[in-house]
Amino acid sequence: MNHLKPLLAAMLLTLAGASQAANVLVVLSDANHLELKDGKSYPTGFYLNELAQPLKLLLDAGHDVTFATPTGQAPTLDTTSLDVMYFGGDAGKLKQHQDLVAKLEITSQQRSPVISLARVEQIGYARYDAVYIPGGHAPMQDLIRSAALGRLLAHFQQAGKTTALVCHGPAALLSALSQPEASIARMEQGGKATPPGWIYAGYRMTVISNQEEGLAQGSLKGGVMKLLPQTALETAGARYSSNATPWTSYVVTDRELITGQNPASALQVGQALLDRLTK
Repeated sequence: MNHLKPLLAAMLLTLAGASQAANVLVVLSDANHLELKDGKSYPTGFYLNELAQPLKLLLDAGHDVTFATPTGQAPTLDTTSLDVMYFGGDAGKLKQHQDLVAKLEITSQQRSPVISLARVEQIGYARYDAVYIPGGHAPMQDLIRSAALGRLLAHFQQAGKTTALVCHGPAALLSALSQPEASIARMEQGGKATPPGWIYAGYRMTVISNQEEGLAQGSLKGGVMKLLPQTALETAGARYSSNATPWTSYVVTDRELITGQNPASALQVGQALLDRLTK
């Protein structure tokens, strides 16, 4: 019997790990462009490292991941994010994370595993233990005005379930405004986010700063965004804070909410999310 003890111990450890596995919902935009002022448009999608770095941490820890977009269409990778600077200058890490996304076929128009937010609601929000929303400019096109996402976020907020977002991702919290489509339209015209009652009013949070948006203005090829994420969240009632040096990692945690400021913050946001799931 003694020779079976190591095997039994290993089995018990495996079962214990399995019992602690969480189901994380990763919500991405299915927009492949951002409409700018003056009728201009900017091709975009999600940033590779902002999705893949936290995703790898979750999968390596044995957690389950479900992918969703507003309509269930496959998301688009922003090809400008295929740069070693987002992986500490390490080409090997860039390839490793690029291969992970390719293996999961997330962007495949025929085989993508993503489901729609309507399907998520049908399955039931209770099935998911946490939600993660990466950035890229794409969330500014659809997630910020998605009433379906707003209902999902309201469930997580009321249940105290971890909600993690990075870079432009935190702007998606605006979907929890009352009548988000109309509220965002007013904000784009310089008005206030009315009617009141945003569930995240008073929360401390971060998002890509107006300063960083200004520094990256050249990437829009002369275009101008209709709405800056920092300004929008502050207008809605967020207590915004930022890093001291642009493009350095900065993460804010307030209650169930974890927000990261920029691409450099993705790994730290992923680790904070992972830590919450293992407590």
